[in-house]
Amino acid sequence: MQGLSDTIAAIATPPGKGAIGVLRLSGPEALEIGARVWEGKDPRRLPGGRFTYGKLKDPETGEVIDEGLLLVFRAPRSYTGEDALEFQLHGSPAVMRRGLEVLLKAGARLAEPGEFTLRAYLKGKLDLAQAESVLALVEAESETARRQALRGLSRELSERIQRIEAPLLDLLAHIQATLDYPEEGVEPHRAEEAIAAALREIEALLQTAQAGRIAREGARLVILGPPNAGKSSLLNALLGYERAIVAPVPGTTRDYLEAPLELEGLPIQAVDTAGVREAPDPIEAAGVARALALAREADLVLWVADRSAKKPAPPPGLPEGRVLFVASKADLPPAWEDPVYLPVSVRTGAGLDTLKAAIKERLLSGASEGEAWLTSERQAEALAEARDRLKAAHGAPDDLMAMEVEAALEALARITGTEVVEEAIGRIFRNFCVGK
Repeated sequence: MQGLSDTIAAIATPPGKGAIGVLRLSGPEALEIGARVWEGKDPRRLPGGRFTYGKLKDPETGEVIDEGLLLVFRAPRSYTGEDALEFQLHGSPAVMRRGLEVLLKAGARLAEPGEFTLRAYLKGKLDLAQAESVLALVEAESETARRQALRGLSRELSERIQRIEAPLLDLLAHIQATLDYPEEGVEPHRAEEAIAAALREIEALLQTAQAGRIAREGARLVILGPPNAGKSSLLNALLGYERAIVAPVPGTTRDYLEAPLELEGLPIQAVDTAGVREAPDPIEAAGVARALALAREADLVLWVADRSAKKPAPPPGLPEGRVLFVASKADLPPAWEDPVYLPVSVRTGAGLDTLKAAIKERLLSGASEGEAWLTSERQAEALAEARDRLKAAHGAPDDLMAMEVEAALEALARITGTEVVEEAIGRIFRNFCVGK
């Protein structure tokens, strides 16, 4: 990052045409630069939180660029914790480009990706977990991702980390007192109990890592089964429209077919595949091989079997713990019953809601939507390191235990940013867009 004492400017709205475009300006010279380019009430004389109408102009030529609104923020009551201005103008690309050029000419420099949020972090307006939640909220493409990003932004994740840290800090202080002042008769510590409790909390939070990844990136759901089991019909029913061709002829689907959907608030890429059987020709055989390969890499597999026909055996090698068994054509007289299978009728809709709920539950791996989840790989890596350090501390002599507990606390602190190296900061903020 360049000098954080500079005043920075950027276009804060997406590229393209819109009713409104926003230019952001933040830093120690924001009000002075604003006064140079604004024709209207002097922003230096306005209190924070005040809108004023006026015109954005070129400070050298006096040319009016556009007219609109100026919103004034006074430090520390701004997003960045600095004096800041927002110019709300007409949202044409020409206005935005020329307006930014004027701000740079007046003394600002172009903001780097994520620099506004970085300043908010450095000014103590956000911790690192909140900053990552800002990025997650900007990038959220599903309702679950939006809700989880908002939970992180409101410090729910940070507070979960702090609840793990607090008893470990007390334990570390107690162990250090025992080591440093053995003659003072310090009460014996209850390390095993404290470490076990922290490990339970950490394991519970780590269980949310997959749910956080799926909310952020989406899940891959592969529909697998023998020919004519109703796989394509099930895909269409989940999507709510006709995406796959449905025909009674075996082997209609020879290659896989993908379609995105949002199921129960989760972003999912659903994949219909070729019917699994001993294929009579090489093209269909290649489709079957590809279907099995996709299933092995999927977040979840639906093994679909026709309940009105002879029960097929699932192929070997399906991912353990990542398969839901579906008994299709449940509106027809059953040829077999199996409590492991969820009965579904695409024709009547019976069982579809139950299947959708089961898909969501399995993908979330037990993570409750009423709690904050881990939302980045960085957070999961730090928490896993804390877990491993605490496991090493369990039962160790006091001096080694103190070292491992301290290392666990350092790993936890990296999640919220109370202990963080510069490389980690760069890794996080380089993913932001300019203007955020």
